[in-house]
Amino acid sequence: MDAARGLGIEVVRGMDVPPPMVRSASGVLPLDFRDLDRSLKTIVTYTEEHPVQAILSLDDAAVVLAARASAALGLPHNSTEAAQAARDKYVMRRKLAAAGVPSPTFRLYRTTDDVAEIARDLPYPVVVKPTTLAGSQGVIRADTAVEFLAAFRRTGRIIGATLDCPGDILVEDFIPGFEVALEGLLDRGELHVLAIFDKPDPLDGPYFEETIYVTPSRLPADAQQAITECTRQAALALGLQQGPIHAELRVNAAGPWIVEVAGRSIGGLCSKTLRFGSDVSLETLILGQAVGLVTPLKREARARGVMMIPIPAAGLLKRVEGVAEAEAVTGITEIDITVRPDQLLVPLPEGSTYLGFIFAQGESPHRVEAALRAAYARLHIEVAAAIPLLVE
Repeated sequence: MDAARGLGIEVVRGMDVPPPMVRSASGVLPLDFRDLDRSLKTIVTYTEEHPVQAILSLDDAAVVLAARASAALGLPHNSTEAAQAARDKYVMRRKLAAAGVPSPTFRLYRTTDDVAEIARDLPYPVVVKPTTLAGSQGVIRADTAVEFLAAFRRTGRIIGATLDCPGDILVEDFIPGFEVALEGLLDRGELHVLAIFDKPDPLDGPYFEETIYVTPSRLPADAQQAITECTRQAALALGLQQGPIHAELRVNAAGPWIVEVAGRSIGGLCSKTLRFGSDVSLETLILGQAVGLVTPLKREARARGVMMIPIPAAGLLKRVEGVAEAEAVTGITEIDITVRPDQLLVPLPEGSTYLGFIFAQGESPHRVEAALRAAYARLHIEVAAAIPLLVE
């Protein structure tokens, strides 16, 4: 909203809430993200009296609806098919494989399939994941048939609890290596790289909770170029043409491999790590591109990073102590605890959120990473009334 005000753009928020909950709120259009046809009609009807210049999705849940609405209104955006490919991991895998983009070998199953029969024929280790959930929710590594049986059933329960129905489970070969993320803007198919983030903490499972992002990347120039080219090929394979993308890749001796490409910008508050030109935000770039006001700018020279604070245990958050001491660490710019006291905490793989965010800046990526680790070490997180998770 700050970015919109800075550009002089009026924004209407399409929210996935029942109409009675937003009757008193201005600038809110109530939608139902599970009923795309009805939501599309609501948007089109609204724009008959309130014309709009662009429709953007802030997260994975609305990318397909935004694409369909943009198509219906003749606005520039990605096709519905491309948006669906970036939303559904199985569709994504098929398109990447067909285009020869490096990505894991995969298999699709239903939560109701005979898991014992499946387990006998897999080339371990594998990664079990839902096809549509985000934030590493339901993603579990399995190194043996026994682990796979437990992971498959657990992921199935998470899908059932989240979607209220049986669903699909994607099983992929585990790709060894380290992870990076690429933030970019597409303009008529041309990829403008805004930042490449190093993820210095290993993401090898059994769950895949992200922690630290640091930019600029410390990788050699040729490795960064390979990451960029792999991402460009992936976006082309999915049919993405316009707007922000957030790509996750694993890198090993064979080069970069696509984990996923989302047709949106980086999630949560992590966009605070990105500033361009004379202190321009990522949101300003995205909104400006959408309405034809701003073109991609070069990222600032200083290093920045964020740590997504992990949830230590299931239960109720009682308090987070040491915030002032953590904020006093040289290089720390902000600590935002987004979970409120007595709020329920659900760790991965059942959960999909973080406790909060630590932000840092400095002269080098090494100093930024060190500051984030030092600040986190000063936090004391107290969780009470732990809720047992039933795991087979």
